[in-house]
Amino acid sequence: MLYTPYHKEMYMSVLLTSHGSNLPMSLPIENNRKMHQINKEIESILRGLIGKRMQAMKEGESTKDDLLGILLESNTKHMEENGQSSQGLTIKDIVEECKLFYFAGAETTSVLLTWTMLLLSIHPEWQDHAREEIMGLFRKNKPDYEGLSRLKIVTMIFYEVLRLHPPFIEIGWKTYKEMEIGGVTYPAGVSIKIPVLFIHHDPDSWGSDVHEFKPERFSEGISKASKDPGAFLPFGWGPRICIGQNFALLESKMALCLILQRLEFELAPSYTHAPHTMVTLHPMHGAQMKVRAI
Repeated sequence: MLYTPYHKEMYMSVLLTSHGSNLPMSLPIENNRKMHQINKEIESILRGLIGKRMQAMKEGESTKDDLLGILLESNTKHMEENGQSSQGLTIKDIVEECKLFYFAGAETTSVLLTWTMLLLSIHPEWQDHAREEIMGLFRKNKPDYEGLSRLKIVTMIFYEVLRLHPPFIEIGWKTYKEMEIGGVTYPAGVSIKIPVLFIHHDPDSWGSDVHEFKPERFSEGISKASKDPGAFLPFGWGPRICIGQNFALLESKMALCLILQRLEFELAPSYTHAPHTMVTLHPMHGAQMKVRAI
């Protein structure tokens, strides 16, 4: 994992930007200068890593052991097959993809696991149901892929956590042609914010118990959980849906299995339930729990 002394400062700068005014990033204000400097440092490190991988590929070394290697191999193959380098990703494109891999591959999954443990502390009966399912499949053994794919209760729990507390409370889409949405006509090229949190808490789609933690609503899958098949958007929707959604759920299942095989937890008296957006949706005052080995 890429880590530099700039990591904490970068996070705080993004936070300030996301909660600040909509001033252009080109203005030379203090936070913008910090963001540009941090971005310059991160891009320099990434370009160095990419350069080393590309050199290794030229020398015939295999690089398909991580996402960057797979991306570079796929891009090279695509350009060779099409015969035009302009059809492939540029170095700048690859740098931007690496930034996305880094943030989306760690932050969102950790937020999902945090909320899952909190809600299983608030609802211990579901913690017991999940542990029983996990122990029935794996006992104390290391979970395997086949078993993880059979975890129905755990999957239901994750879906309900993502519904109540999606990592991103809104997503941005852009119209590619003139279209009408909700009686309003938008020209091509308009940026539209989709209020994921609002949609996930809409009683017209989810029923009068919309604010309750009820994983059983997903017992027959996502398509039958709500009245509107487009009302569940933790990973986006359509052709631009998150490419890493299956991997994110897989690693979350693995982590929760290892936790529930070894630990039980309950809510600490000091916990105050206050979801708060800090780039992603976090517990505002932390996640205080009492944890015991089993």
